[in-house]
Amino acid sequence: MQIKIIAVGKLKEKYLVQGIKEYVKRLGGYTKIELLEVPDEKAPENLSDAQMVQVKEKEGERILAKIREQDYVFALAIEGENPTSEAFAKQISQLMLRGKSSFVFVIGGSLGLSPEVIKRSNTQISFGKMTYPHQLMRLILVEQIYRAFRINNGEPYHK
Repeated sequence: MQIKIIAVGKLKEKYLVQGIKEYVKRLGGYTKIELLEVPDEKAPENLSDAQMVQVKEKEGERILAKIREQDYVFALAIEGENPTSEAFAKQISQLMLRGKSSFVFVIGGSLGLSPEVIKRSNTQISFGKMTYPHQLMRLILVEQIYRAFRINNGEPYHK
């Protein structure tokens, strides 16, 4: 099994980088995980609606270039399903039982994901109605993936 996390923008915060490295290390016993960053589109502070669409389209093209046809794609979107950790673990387990072995998780930039990326995704998931910085979402996501593997292996994980 292989997991790829595609995120827009460069992660610079050392504490987030360290946290992600720790969970990637822990996941090494369960799966291969790859983190890919695609450049964010430079844009002025106050964007028109048309400029916002253009930024999301350009970032979306960069994301889609990293996704293969056989990948099962989870898009992180505020409108997506809001599963519990147990339901998320079960979904991954069921997909694996159905022969899926390559999962891609996509985290958009500050404006979100383009309609093309949402359309390509197989599932949209949300981590709640609150808005989180997309850099922080990388750490939250990798922790939840780790938690899912612990749950699916019948191992305790409540810390």
